Amino acid sequence: MQQGFNRKEIIEKITPIIENAAMKNGLIPIEIEFQKESGKWFLRIFVFCNNHPVNLDDCENLTRSIDNFLDEIIPVKYYLEVSSPGLERKIKSTKEFSIFKGKKIKLKTKFPIEELGEKIFTGFIEDFQKNIGLIFKEEKTNKIFTILEENILSAQLIFEYKGEKDD
Repeated sequence: MQQGFNRKEIIEKITPIIENAAMKNGLIPIEIEFQKESGKWFLRIFVFCNNHPVNLDDCENLTRSIDNFLDEIIPVKYYLEVSSPGLERKIKSTKEFSIFKGKKIKLKTKFPIEELGEKIFTGFIEDFQKNIGLIFKEEKTNKIFTILEENILSAQLIFEYKGEKDD
């Protein structure tokens, strides 16, 4: 097995394969990691679905769709893990604001939002546009704010249980 390879190049080669297979399975790849831990290589793929929570069948179907293709590209033994991004995932890229549009988040800004005088908010992602920033509906006031990308310190999904109400 070849040990001298560029991890970034491998990710660039496998990303279109993963994206295509995910799309065919009704999934959106959120994050692709290829890293070595305790002497073993791990390829982790986190996927999201707009129609339903990601389940075991989704992960299994994606794995079966890409497994043979990845083996041809990745020159080392690796462990493949396909999973959902998690109910309370930390948002790691601006593209996730578009993917998780409408979802509730906890948002921390670098500088206070003038109208509120605070830096920590709970609310909903209304939209994200690269040239405008995050359009965010603050939960307490129900007001909509535009927050520049460079003012966003961190954001994390907040899980809301939407079970049946007792009658």
